[in-house]
Amino acid sequence: MLAGQRVEVETPHPRAAAKGIVERLDGRTLESVEAVGKNLLLRFEGGLVLRSHLRMTGRWRVGKKGAARTGRPWLVLRGAEHEAVLWNGPVLELHRGGGRLRRLGPDILAQPPDLDAMLERLRHADQARHVGDAMLDQQLVSGIGNMWKAETLWDARLSPWRPLAEVTDEELRAVLQSAHRLMSGSVGGARPLRRIYRRAGRACPRCGTPIRSHPQGDDARIAYWCATCQAGGGDVAAPA
Repeated sequence: MLAGQRVEVETPHPRAAAKGIVERLDGRTLESVEAVGKNLLLRFEGGLVLRSHLRMTGRWRVGKKGAARTGRPWLVLRGAEHEAVLWNGPVLELHRGGGRLRRLGPDILAQPPDLDAMLERLRHADQARHVGDAMLDQQLVSGIGNMWKAETLWDARLSPWRPLAEVTDEELRAVLQSAHRLMSGSVGGARPLRRIYRRAGRACPRCGTPIRSHPQGDDARIAYWCATCQAGGGDVAAPA
């Protein structure tokens, strides 16, 4: 409805405002909107692409310009007569060009998920890479965030520190199936259970061992794991 129009951009939510989206997009023409799995790619003049992924909580709403609302949405795009409003936007990224975005991996929330394509991408990645870090690479598998990485690996009893080379295809499939099952259940209304995410130092719900945490990968996202029931022979790679 807004494609082809010059839009006003507002980011009422402070976490969205910190991304500098208004400064780069306000007043530009929204050239096109493309859905890629659960990703929404908004292409603006000048080669800028805004990627939105709703995960479990996000919602886009399109209505009349200036309609009353309560709360602070993440993003508002206003055209001549209508506006698009993003609520609870957990993933909002601005890119130039879009070549990287065209390489987004298969979406974990697709129905059904393309497990073969995900496995193929994971096997073409650097096999020395830790599986927990690889799961967050949106070019390999799209849609998994840090919380679901932790919960999925715990559910599958796999250490985030095992190199891909030491993880069998069957184990990778089990992890991907677990991610799809847990995340789809949350989308469907099930309350997500946080068994280990942000529970460092507390007892593992399965074996009682204290949950550990440590930054992982180039982005230093915090990994959470149980060194006992997630060891699987690979916890030797984890930091002491």
